[in-house]
Amino acid sequence: MRKDWLLVVALSAAFACKDKDDETADSGDAGDTGDTGGNPNAVCTEPTDVACVDQIILDLSLHDDKICDDEVSTTTDGDDFVTTVDASAGGYNQATNNPWVYVKFTETGASRVDIDDETALENMDWDLALRRFIIRLNSGDSGPSCVGVDTLSGQTYDEVTAVPEGTTYEYDDFYDESCSLQSDRSGLPDSPDVALGFGDWWAYDACLQTTMTPNLIQLADGHVLKLVVEAYYAEDQDICNSTGSGGDGSGEITLRWRMLE
Repeated sequence: MRKDWLLVVALSAAFACKDKDDETADSGDAGDTGDTGGNPNAVCTEPTDVACVDQIILDLSLHDDKICDDEVSTTTDGDDFVTTVDASAGGYNQATNNPWVYVKFTETGASRVDIDDETALENMDWDLALRRFIIRLNSGDSGPSCVGVDTLSGQTYDEVTAVPEGTTYEYDDFYDESCSLQSDRSGLPDSPDVALGFGDWWAYDACLQTTMTPNLIQLADGHVLKLVVEAYYAEDQDICNSTGSGGDGSGEITLRWRMLE
């Protein structure tokens, strides 16, 4: 039985996120377009239009009246950053009622960007958006920036010490020309074919396993980081990975990452 889909987490939307009207003054960067100015290494400096705005709002349950304030915390482990993101969204049955968590990477760590979902479609000042097991990039069909990913299949995180020459990056591209949502190969409901998704960092067999495959993430300012999703469950991720069973605290995502360029 697919435990994650039957799990009901006793959290209400009110505890998971806050209404937009309750936004505090320190979240004022939500109006910043993320313009990188004269940075010569920038991949892009101006936002581009998201093609299927109406469809993504409906298909991915985006909100314009809530800003998620679930915890995003970053610590250091040697030369690595370890960022934990509460993307539980009140549990599986409440996820569509809650907004996404937006994360920005810098040379000093990662932090949450306080922004509502619909504003994020016009804003470059975030890199990843997370809710449950879906991770969106700020690019292509997900956002106006140019954050890209390259999955390094067959390698381990520790083996990646530099960006390989000729690396190309993929943007989110889960709508066809008629703006019909394209699902991934997992067969799970509500699982769009995002660039950093099924097979890139997760697999599914009764519980959600982390593949431990490293990914390169290129940011709009030209920085590149290596990243591996170490855990989707707050507890028992190793048991899930090895046996296909167990896993409590779903949506509590752990990211290990390091800037390479």
